[in-house]
Amino acid sequence: QVQLVESGGGSVQAGGSLRLSCLVSGAPYMTNCVAWFRQAPGEEREWVGVINTGAYSTQHADSVKGRFTISQDSDRNTVYLQMNSLKPEDTATFYCAAERNTNGRCYARRKTEDYSYWGQGTQVTVSS
Repeated sequence: QVQLVESGGGSVQAGGSLRLSCLVSGAPYMTNCVAWFRQAPGEEREWVGVINTGAYSTQHADSVKGRFTISQDSDRNTVYLQMNSLKPEDTATFYCAAERNTNGRCYARRKTEDYSYWGQGTQVTVSS
Protein backbone atom coordinates (compact mmCIF):
# COMPACT_ATOMS: atom_id res chain seq x y z
CA GLN A 1 0.00 0.00 0.00
CA VAL A 2 1.05 3.57 -0.61
CA GLN A 3 2.32 5.48 2.40
CA LEU A 4 2.86 9.23 2.51
CA VAL A 5 4.97 11.08 5.05
CA GLU A 6 4.91 14.87 5.18
CA SER A 7 7.30 17.39 6.62
CA GLY A 8 8.08 21.09 6.45
CA GLY A 9 5.06 22.76 8.02
CA GLY A 10 5.40 25.61 10.46
CA SER A 11 4.59 29.21 11.24
CA VAL A 12 5.67 32.16 9.11
CA GLN A 13 4.83 35.80 8.67
CA ALA A 14 2.88 37.05 5.69
CA GLY A 15 5.12 37.27 2.66
CA GLY A 16 7.32 34.44 3.82
CA SER A 17 8.00 31.05 2.29
CA LEU A 18 7.80 27.40 3.23
CA ARG A 19 8.58 24.18 1.41
CA LEU A 20 6.53 21.11 2.23
CA SER A 21 7.77 17.62 1.41
CA CYS A 22 5.82 14.43 0.80
CA LEU A 23 7.77 11.17 0.82
CA VAL A 24 5.94 8.48 -1.14
CA SER A 25 6.58 4.79 -0.50
CA GLY A 26 4.90 1.42 -0.90
CA ALA A 27 4.07 1.71 -4.60
CA PRO A 28 5.86 2.46 -7.86
CA TYR A 29 6.51 6.17 -7.46
CA MET A 30 6.55 7.07 -11.14
CA THR A 31 3.00 5.80 -11.76
CA ASN A 32 1.26 8.09 -9.28
CA CYS A 33 -0.77 11.23 -9.20
CA VAL A 34 0.34 13.11 -6.10
CA ALA A 35 -1.79 16.04 -5.02
CA TRP A 36 -1.74 18.68 -2.35
CA PHE A 37 -4.89 19.69 -0.50
CA ARG A 38 -5.47 22.13 2.33
CA GLN A 39 -8.21 22.54 4.87
CA ALA A 40 -8.77 25.63 6.98
CA PRO A 41 -10.86 25.50 10.16
CA GLY A 42 -14.54 25.37 9.30
CA GLU A 43 -13.85 24.96 5.59
CA GLU A 44 -14.00 22.06 3.17
CA ARG A 45 -10.81 20.45 1.99
CA GLU A 46 -9.49 22.37 -1.02
CA TRP A 47 -7.43 21.07 -3.91
CA VAL A 48 -4.16 22.99 -4.24
CA GLY A 49 -2.46 21.21 -7.12
CA VAL A 50 -1.23 17.93 -8.52
CA ILE A 51 1.79 16.41 -10.20
CA ASN A 52 1.94 13.47 -12.55
CA THR A 53 5.08 11.85 -11.22
CA GLY A 54 5.78 10.07 -14.49
CA ALA A 55 5.20 12.97 -16.87
CA TYR A 56 6.38 15.70 -14.46
CA SER A 57 3.34 17.73 -15.47
CA THR A 58 1.66 19.92 -12.87
CA GLN A 59 -1.55 21.86 -12.37
CA HIS A 60 -2.25 24.44 -9.69
CA ALA A 61 -5.42 25.93 -8.28
CA ASP A 62 -6.23 29.47 -9.34
CA SER A 63 -5.96 30.61 -5.74
CA VAL A 64 -2.26 29.74 -5.59
CA LYS A 65 -1.03 30.21 -9.16
CA GLY A 66 2.09 32.32 -9.26
CA ARG A 67 2.85 31.69 -5.58
CA PHE A 68 2.91 27.90 -5.10
CA THR A 69 4.88 25.43 -7.18
CA ILE A 70 4.72 21.64 -7.09
CA SER A 71 7.87 19.76 -8.02
CA GLN A 72 9.51 16.42 -7.36
CA ASP A 73 12.78 14.63 -6.78
CA SER A 74 12.25 11.22 -8.33
CA ASP A 75 15.50 9.87 -6.87
CA ARG A 76 14.09 10.48 -3.40
CA ASN A 77 10.45 9.59 -4.20
CA THR A 78 9.53 13.00 -2.85
CA VAL A 79 7.03 15.62 -4.00
CA TYR A 80 7.44 19.21 -2.87
CA LEU A 81 5.14 22.15 -2.46
CA GLN A 82 7.10 25.39 -2.55
CA MET A 83 4.98 28.19 -1.10
CA ASN A 84 6.06 31.78 -1.60
CA SER A 85 4.38 35.08 -0.80
CA LEU A 86 2.27 33.40 1.84
CA LYS A 87 -0.91 35.10 2.98
CA PRO A 88 -2.88 34.70 6.21
CA GLU A 89 -5.67 33.07 4.21
CA ASP A 90 -3.24 30.27 3.32
CA THR A 91 -3.37 29.13 6.94
CA ALA A 92 -4.56 25.53 6.90
CA THR A 93 -3.68 21.94 7.45
CA PHE A 94 -1.95 20.74 4.29
CA TYR A 95 -2.23 17.16 3.10
CA CYS A 96 -0.59 15.22 0.34
CA ALA A 97 -2.55 12.48 -1.37
CA ALA A 98 -1.76 9.82 -3.96
CA GLU A 99 -3.54 7.66 -6.46
CA ARG A 100 -2.16 5.30 -9.05
CA ASN A 101 -2.28 6.99 -12.43
CA THR A 102 -3.83 4.56 -14.90
CA ASN A 103 -5.07 6.96 -17.57
CA GLY A 104 -2.61 9.85 -17.60
CA ARG A 105 -5.25 12.31 -16.39
CA CYS A 106 -3.87 13.50 -13.07
CA TYR A 107 -5.06 17.01 -13.95
CA ALA A 108 -8.67 15.82 -13.65
CA ARG A 109 -8.26 14.42 -10.14
CA ARG A 110 -9.19 17.39 -7.97
CA LYS A 111 -11.58 15.92 -5.43
CA THR A 112 -10.83 14.18 -2.17
CA GLU A 113 -12.65 11.08 -3.39
CA ASP A 114 -10.22 10.83 -6.31
CA TYR A 115 -7.42 9.78 -3.93
CA SER A 116 -7.02 6.58 -1.99
CA TYR A 117 -3.95 7.40 0.08
CA TRP A 118 -3.34 10.37 2.34
CA GLY A 119 -0.63 11.78 4.51
CA GLN A 120 -1.15 12.74 8.12
CA GLY A 121 -1.39 16.47 7.45
CA THR A 122 0.95 19.26 8.47
CA GLN A 123 -0.04 22.63 9.85
CA VAL A 124 0.85 25.85 8.06
CA THR A 125 0.16 29.08 9.92
CA VAL A 126 0.68 32.49 8.34
CA SER A 127 0.47 35.54 10.56
CA SER A 128 -0.30 39.06 9.39
